Amino acid sequence: MLDTALEIRPQCPQLEHILFDDPRGLRNYDAPGLAGLKEVEAAGKVYCEEHPDFFQEQVEQGQPDDVAAMFFTSGTTGNPKGVVHTHYTLLNRAQVGAAFDKLTEREEVLAYLPPAWIGQNIFSYAQWLACGYVVNCPESSATVAIDLKEIGPTYYFAPPRIFEGMLTSVMIRMEDASAVKRALFHRFMDVARRVGPRLMDGQSVSLGERLLYALGDVLVYGPLRNNLGFSRVRVAYTAGEAIGPDLFTFYRSIGINLKQLYGSTETAVFVCLQPDHEVRADTVGVPCEGVEIKLSDQGEILVRSPGLLKEYYKNPKATAEVLDAEGWYHTSDAGFIDANGHLKIIDRVKDVGRLKGGPNDGALFAPKYVENKLKFFSFIKEAVAFGDGRDKVCAMINIDFEAVGNWAERRGLPYAGYTDLAGKPEVYALIQDCVEKVNADLSRDQMLSGSQIHRFLILHKELDADDGELTRTNKVRRGFIGEKYAVLVEALYGGKNEQYIETQVKFEDGRTGVISATLRIADAKTFAPMQAAA
Repeated sequence: MLDTALEIRPQCPQLEHILFDDPRGLRNYDAPGLAGLKEVEAAGKVYCEEHPDFFQEQVEQGQPDDVAAMFFTSGTTGNPKGVVHTHYTLLNRAQVGAAFDKLTEREEVLAYLPPAWIGQNIFSYAQWLACGYVVNCPESSATVAIDLKEIGPTYYFAPPRIFEGMLTSVMIRMEDASAVKRALFHRFMDVARRVGPRLMDGQSVSLGERLLYALGDVLVYGPLRNNLGFSRVRVAYTAGEAIGPDLFTFYRSIGINLKQLYGSTETAVFVCLQPDHEVRADTVGVPCEGVEIKLSDQGEILVRSPGLLKEYYKNPKATAEVLDAEGWYHTSDAGFIDANGHLKIIDRVKDVGRLKGGPNDGALFAPKYVENKLKFFSFIKEAVAFGDGRDKVCAMINIDFEAVGNWAERRGLPYAGYTDLAGKPEVYALIQDCVEKVNADLSRDQMLSGSQIHRFLILHKELDADDGELTRTNKVRRGFIGEKYAVLVEALYGGKNEQYIETQVKFEDGRTGVISATLRIADAKTFAPMQAAA
């Protein structure tokens, strides 16, 4: 790394100093401005002795509106933009979030999120400054799960994908457990789903149910929480993507106070939070202190808050597009405030569309809503739904290789890698069952019953950020995927039963290659909408 820095130094005229922490092998290096950290520390100690008030003077020069940090957006809708935040915006939202959940200096958190993400800054830096709690750093990215169990945080945040992965791991282990353990697990999980959420929400529960749940806590829920690393969690949050209702309920049913929040990089995270005893899977909570919310004529959520970005770095045009003259931030999310004052997110404004033609002509189509319902199933890792301007909804699906692979091995179903497994007729039948369960659920939604999936296919490769199909925060780039796999989209809507495709991919070592396959296209059963059935 040092050799590289010295090599490119002529291209960086303002680079005056290069510091290193390990002096081994550098005896003959004499480049100007090159120094070890120990030398810098020694020089700093001497300087502080000569200028004892230097540090405090520098602190006092700082102002709340000074730029504190810049974070980049995920790039879901285009190139990532640099979001500039001040000390005030970050600390204000950190303090509001801490007060909302009564965080204290006794909390323990795990700093495992990507350092460039604003979530890491808020939960491991800004709220640490506001509360003074303990921030624990994992030994490495490979030991995060182990460190989570060892530390047992009291305050935890993770995107839905993390919680999905944990649940998938639990279900896989239970499938491999003895018949007695499986029976015990499923018996008490039925109790947990019936009783746990009511206990978490402070609702009345009969003595018999309370005792049965307590027994389950000793035999199943407590050991499970401990195995997940959540034995001490007092408050856990998820955000970034909608979480499946059943997934959400699973964690709350075993005694984990999992809640949702709504926010973004531009809002310094905290816009809406779920109060204890008012937690629902289909909302993201109430506006927190200092936040105003209103809806545009198009149903877009507008936010005014002390935590709004200062600007997009060197991008005044983009700044003007999201911050209007009255100080409202245009979120690009569509939603509404329900009767209880909770915000409900439907989808991105630009993604909410209408079906055109067919029996559901004019029906509302919210692709993310449909995709999230599919992704609840442990066998489905990603889903991309299409339907805007078309006569029906179709979907492309990524299987979860670990979960489906484990399912296949238990049934003696041989396979040679992801592509082979994804194309198995048995796997198609498995995924079709998931799709049809989603359709049955959608049929009961008066607004979105027209979004039932008529046809689907299982992709021959996993969607990957390196191939441009996902953002670096693992959000689906639906528009890009629609263009890249246009031949598959047309096959879905053209009534074909299969379609050949070749796809260029990028490997971890930087090489590129081509994966080809003939994909089967399957039909799914749809159900009469609730109002039609009545």
